[in-house]
Amino acid sequence: MSNNTAKVDVVLGLQWGDEGKGKIVDVLAQKYNIIARFQGGPNAGHSIHHGESSFVLHSVPSGIFREGTDNLIGGGVVLDPIIFRQECEELEKLGVPVRERIRISKKAHLITPTHRIIDAASEASKGKSKIGSTLKGIGPTYMDKTGRNGLRVGDILAPDFQDRFEALKKKHIAFLKQFDYAYDPDTNVKEWMAAVDYLRTFDLVDGEYYINDRLAQGSSVLAEGAQGSMLDVDFGSYPFVTSSTTICPGACLGLGVAPSSIGHVYGIFKAYCTRVGSGPFPTELFDETGEELRRQGHEFGATTGRPRRTGWLDMVALKYAVMLNGVTELIMMKADVMDTFDTIKVATGYIVDGKPQDTVPYDTYAEVTPVYQEFKGWKQPLSGIRDEKDLPVEFKEYIAFIEQQTGVPVTVISLGPDRDETIFRK
Repeated sequence: MSNNTAKVDVVLGLQWGDEGKGKIVDVLAQKYNIIARFQGGPNAGHSIHHGESSFVLHSVPSGIFREGTDNLIGGGVVLDPIIFRQECEELEKLGVPVRERIRISKKAHLITPTHRIIDAASEASKGKSKIGSTLKGIGPTYMDKTGRNGLRVGDILAPDFQDRFEALKKKHIAFLKQFDYAYDPDTNVKEWMAAVDYLRTFDLVDGEYYINDRLAQGSSVLAEGAQGSMLDVDFGSYPFVTSSTTICPGACLGLGVAPSSIGHVYGIFKAYCTRVGSGPFPTELFDETGEELRRQGHEFGATTGRPRRTGWLDMVALKYAVMLNGVTELIMMKADVMDTFDTIKVATGYIVDGKPQDTVPYDTYAEVTPVYQEFKGWKQPLSGIRDEKDLPVEFKEYIAFIEQQTGVPVTVISLGPDRDETIFRK
């Protein structure tokens, strides 16, 4: 490989997902030839404001609205043909030429109808220890992947695909016997097979060759993560995590690129914290302030509609995510949600089981009390501001503190959902 090979820049969430990645990828996409999704499945909900309307992408990469941009669904992604088809047909209604703009790696795994049934049966059986699955069949699909039973996108081109599908379905029916759960094994099978036919009309590629060839030709690539770093299967708040590698190395694994080809790492975080589903959340607020964050920030899931849990910015968790990802630039979202607050708090440490600690504890169930530093609120609307010099001094102090703590510059500040509500800092 020559030294002038282009790099893969990575954009990912540094919290528990829902950081606002969709808008940022859409803003950044104009600088890249290829946008590539590297992990996760239709549990992602990347909201993009397109023209007058808002569109939520679940499987399709966020560069889809950009003319001349290729969008790759990488091998680390799990794909539900039904959801993919629905999404593409909605995009086609908006005049987006999906087949011209989307490539799909043959190594991506397929979510089958029985994966969804297993997901629902498993979550129902957990009672109080539910992990808060989106019930999209993602966990069971990744289990089949690591258990070496999975069906992949490339398999739909095989003459015996129907037999492979039936064999996996049979395995799933046997597995479901352990649950006291009523279901119909043929639910959605017809629709799924029709969606597989639709999938066959797309450009199915050897994703790792495609991306490395394009890099060698000098194409610029932005790898787009789904969910957030604190939901990583290895380094997140296990077992309240997703089933894939959401941190930066996941881009190498999910796309088939070498670690040395990673360039900039953009880390996206909200000026406060949110979390969906179960699991630890040290700075969670159960009071009127938490309610206000939810209201002002419209904190309801893009995929599920569930109200999100809300809380203050957690600097311990943010520094941990910056470390794991090798973040080179920070992108701050939704500070405008806190425009009316007199006081803003940031957790700078924890008391864990009575002892002070400035690292994320191993024990997901530990008693964690945050130690806060307080900041004076800026008490003025940020959303109309387009120039950094017009930002209130209190807000500038908040940013400076985050930069000093993480050692990484905040280069982009997003102050609203639209593309133009964004300040790029030098």
